[in-house]
Amino acid sequence: MAEPSILERIVAQRREDVAAAKRERPLATLIREAERAPAPLDVLARLRAEPGVAVMAEIKRASPSRGPIAPHVDAYEQAHRYAEAGAAVISVLTEPTWFLGSLDDLRAARRAAEGVEPRPALLRKDFVVDAYQVAEARAAGADTVLLIVACLSDPELGELISAARELGMEPLVEVNSEEEMERAAAAGARFIGINNRDLRTFTVDLDTTVRVARAAPPTAFLAALSGVRGRKDVERFVRAGARAVLVGEALMESSDPAALIRELRAVPVP
Repeated sequence: MAEPSILERIVAQRREDVAAAKRERPLATLIREAERAPAPLDVLARLRAEPGVAVMAEIKRASPSRGPIAPHVDAYEQAHRYAEAGAAVISVLTEPTWFLGSLDDLRAARRAAEGVEPRPALLRKDFVVDAYQVAEARAAGADTVLLIVACLSDPELGELISAARELGMEPLVEVNSEEEMERAAAAGARFIGINNRDLRTFTVDLDTTVRVARAAPPTAFLAALSGVRGRKDVERFVRAGARAVLVGEALMESSDPAALIRELRAVPVP
């Protein structure tokens, strides 16, 4: 029997984490908290308002492929740097075992973004397998949530898209292949991210966005995820049809993340 992939191990752990969380706080209680939270931004309107490429700047403490990246980063301070530099979205990894993230990081990032105009949208980036996590995201201040097609069956994907929209969030649906793009389109995804990193192996191939974008629905808003190191990468993805890029490790490792965001934002979109 083959060893489970990294993705399979992460998803199995997240299902256990959700089961434990439900025992501590019932879904009905969590939904009430989510409904009382300040109204979410329209993430697609926020992205489309950008004059150049929209930058989705990520807070990422660690990863399975790299190990620790910035485990002791102050999420509030990092998010404030991103917001002041003009990031359209702040992505916060909340997976605790492999990425060392938490919902506290998301809450801190949301506090840091308040008062910055225009306020960046907050994305909960995680391995979402249950509507409980969608409600957690909204209660913690997220404006959108990541749904990874490779983690989900078609019925699960449809249910989670509906759960997000019921709470006022348009989810970012992540794909890594033409087949996954077709599944996302069939589920009615409007905001699609093409991940250059294969989550089964965590290898990066920058040709993925160029190849998979050709299969995208013409009305979908496309973002390129992973592997962005500089302006040339962004220009390549924009030519392929992306209007936003998600940047994580390059920003976490940069001595001046604000300068890198400003450089990337200056790429014009046709």
